[in-house]
Amino acid sequence: MSWTKSLIRISTYQVEELQKRLADIVDRRRAVEARLLQLAAEAVAEAQTSQADAENGWYKAGWLEGLRVRKAELQAELAAIQQEEAGARDILAEAFEEQKKYEQVAEAMRLTAAKESARRETAALDELGLRAAGGR
Repeated sequence: MSWTKSLIRISTYQVEELQKRLADIVDRRRAVEARLLQLAAEAVAEAQTSQADAENGWYKAGWLEGLRVRKAELQAELAAIQQEEAGARDILAEAFEEQKKYEQVAEAMRLTAAKESARRETAALDELGLRAAGGR
């Protein structure tokens, strides 16, 4: 039975590592989303500043183009991270399924061994009973 325990321990370790990987991916996704929100807030602040200052309005077109480029880059990065996250979730789900299969096999082996032990014990007691009955 020790090999089943080792197999379960290994699969548990793999699941834990995949969970850590997924957590890292989620953290990166949240960071990109936060940068997108920060970029939107900067755009609002810049719009307010350019309305208050006429000179600042001259530079607004260039600033807006830079904003679009940065936003597009962040959105592309976010899309890539979301795909990576979806893949990591799929792999984690498969690892969970595999771990459960190992646990079910180990449980089935344990139950089979318990049944066999009970059968042998019953057979031994029956034999003792027959010997005792035959000796009378």
